[in-house]
Amino acid sequence: MDLSWSHQALSRRRTLAAATGLAAGALLPTGPAFAAAAQYTNPVIWQDFADIDVMRVGDTYYASASTMHYSPGAPVLRSYDLVNWEIAGHAVPALDFGAKYDLNGARGYVRGIWASSLAYRPSNRTFYWLGQIDFARTYLYTATAVEGPWSRLTTISTPYYDAGLLVDTDDTLYVAYGNTTISVAQLSRDGRTQVRTQEVFRTPSSVGTLEGARFYKINGQYYIFLTRPANGQYILKSSNGPFGPYTMRQVLLDLRGPIPGGGVPHQGGLVRTQSGAWYYMAFVDAYPGGRMPALAPVTWTADGWPVVQLVDGAWGTTYPLPAVPTPPRQVTPMTGVDTFDGTSLKPRWEWNHNPDNTRWSVGNGLTLRTATVTHDLYWARNTLTHRIQGPTSTATVQLDHSAMRDGDRAGLALLRDSSAWIGLKRDGGATRVVTVTGLTMDGNWNTTGTGTEVASAPVSGGRVWLRANADIRPGAPRPGTFSYSTDGITFTRLGPAFSMGNDWRFFMGYRFALFNHATQALGGAVRVTRFEVSTP
Repeated sequence: MDLSWSHQALSRRRTLAAATGLAAGALLPTGPAFAAAAQYTNPVIWQDFADIDVMRVGDTYYASASTMHYSPGAPVLRSYDLVNWEIAGHAVPALDFGAKYDLNGARGYVRGIWASSLAYRPSNRTFYWLGQIDFARTYLYTATAVEGPWSRLTTISTPYYDAGLLVDTDDTLYVAYGNTTISVAQLSRDGRTQVRTQEVFRTPSSVGTLEGARFYKINGQYYIFLTRPANGQYILKSSNGPFGPYTMRQVLLDLRGPIPGGGVPHQGGLVRTQSGAWYYMAFVDAYPGGRMPALAPVTWTADGWPVVQLVDGAWGTTYPLPAVPTPPRQVTPMTGVDTFDGTSLKPRWEWNHNPDNTRWSVGNGLTLRTATVTHDLYWARNTLTHRIQGPTSTATVQLDHSAMRDGDRAGLALLRDSSAWIGLKRDGGATRVVTVTGLTMDGNWNTTGTGTEVASAPVSGGRVWLRANADIRPGAPRPGTFSYSTDGITFTRLGPAFSMGNDWRFFMGYRFALFNHATQALGGAVRVTRFEVSTP
């Protein structure tokens, strides 16, 4: 992924608008026999999980993704069939990279966890997560189970931009990284320090930018899988060891993707099934929802180059299911009901920046005590987010607001750099349910609008249901609508539809967000007793 090279804006915009074209690839057979086979549908996850790194350990598949300013960061997904996935944990427990990630005097929007790498080391049965932060340094975390606990193993002074971590067959750790100029680093045996780094490839000007490295050793050959943002995928191959020299081949360019109106599948990883079949999991730019993982089978040429299997000249909307052993269990759904029981949040939740852990709790619902005095939701701590399920989904929140105080604002938002929300305003001892739009940021992620109330209604008692529906299909009109209920049965629409923005530069897609902040003084609280994401 690329957050700093402005010359790519035009090509990305053109790609996301057109999302058409052909790429060299083998065509899968079509017809009645093909259609009758058990199939999966792309995107395999219609939620925002970008910059996928995917691997298999035994009979289990794992993947990691970017999360930017959300905390905990670097979710680890788990699957038994490459199609059905659950969120198992997070490799970065907190964004402890400076005060800006605490919304303390500065903000970390569109920083934090960018494209990173996930690997498994059989020799010590340990998972490794590696990523650079703020172009300053690289962090390496380890765990013996993806659920955690994850702990920081080391910090390396070289920032490995868009890194791919390889555990070689002799147990040596290598990292491929870089933008346009691609380098390989060797780490010490314990993974704590850099032993050597060397430039191994410089991208030809005819190709432009390559980044998003994934590093593999396959049949004795070394491969660095690279993306051309946001419309191509290339691969480098070396027969002479991890430091090259490497030769390059195009894997895909301007390939039609599986989401109507979405972009070209790119920037992902290769994975081999137990039976020896290969797959490529990429993401598809599909704003306003974000970047959605898609899966396609891969074959190899006789001289050792991967070929994506196409359907009618495009990345297929459907393919035959991977031939894998019967899963040991069903994965945990990424949608559904949460009553916030137990002692911790479920892994599908991520905070907007690090939370103040003294001002929230779970068990008998989620209690959010006001943590910030502000009129700006983008500055409010303890805003809890949940990915939106595409193509359309609805979030419904049951909220106990009896402990709100004057000046408090609490509710359910559609959160991004252009946001809107439905919620409660408590002023002068009275409570109203309101819809607010016009929360905006500029291209440097500074607030340019704190919101305008566009509809309201009085509410009595201490309980209300809030609902937000989001249509995140690319294209127009991308509506978000809001409604409320006083009995949980009959819902009343409140305010006009909100058109969700689809500019790619914020990178992360829209999320449902639960918030409670003060505008006068701390001390108030709300309790979310039930949260549900449902699809049509």
